Amino acid sequence: MIDDLAVGDARIRPDAEAAYKACAAASTGPVAEGSVGAGTGATVGKMHRSRGFGGMKGGVGTASLKLGDVVVSALAVVNAAGDILDWRSGQIVAGARRPSGGFADCVEVMKQAMAKPGADLGLDDAALRSTTLVVVATNVTLTKTALTKVADMANCGASRAIRPYHTTGDGDQLYAVSTRKLSKLDLPLTTVGSLAAEVAAEAIVRGVRTATSAPDWPAIRDLLG
Repeated sequence: MIDDLAVGDARIRPDAEAAYKACAAASTGPVAEGSVGAGTGATVGKMHRSRGFGGMKGGVGTASLKLGDVVVSALAVVNAAGDILDWRSGQIVAGARRPSGGFADCVEVMKQAMAKPGADLGLDDAALRSTTLVVVATNVTLTKTALTKVADMANCGASRAIRPYHTTGDGDQLYAVSTRKLSKLDLPLTTVGSLAAEVAAEAIVRGVRTATSAPDWPAIRDLLG
């Protein structure tokens, strides 16, 4: 669950009927991405809104790698307080926006405020108002302890795509699971964790790239035309 009450009608809440419909609609087809499901009201780049820097739309993103028989995938719901970066280039792809146009860069704004004597150092980063949820999954048979290590490494991948990550307002959670379809495979755990980190980062980026705009919360694909 994420806090998305700032988008749309805050009186609309998921209930038991919504959960039933979600289960009934489940399929083996491609996972829908963008402003759907849990990502419908997701937003990013909102920690400097009181300074006049608007945020942008987040959403659901997926990514997957298949190397031989090994599959490592990720699904992310991107609702971060900070900016989203292209993890390959380090460039911001969605986040806090200046009124004059362009990205503000959340961390640079904090640095600039600290450099000014008497400046307001406050942030719009109240607890439980932001959350990025990620699940990484593999068909490699792994123990619970091994999956914990995979989750640790995948979490580092998430930090490549979100800056700042794990803020006081972010209730970020990442889980690792195994379908146990592929056993007796001499594959180092570090390899699985490295792949999990990559797909986690990519899923987060896709969550904002596939999102669609909502009032006051533009999506990057709409800004790019």
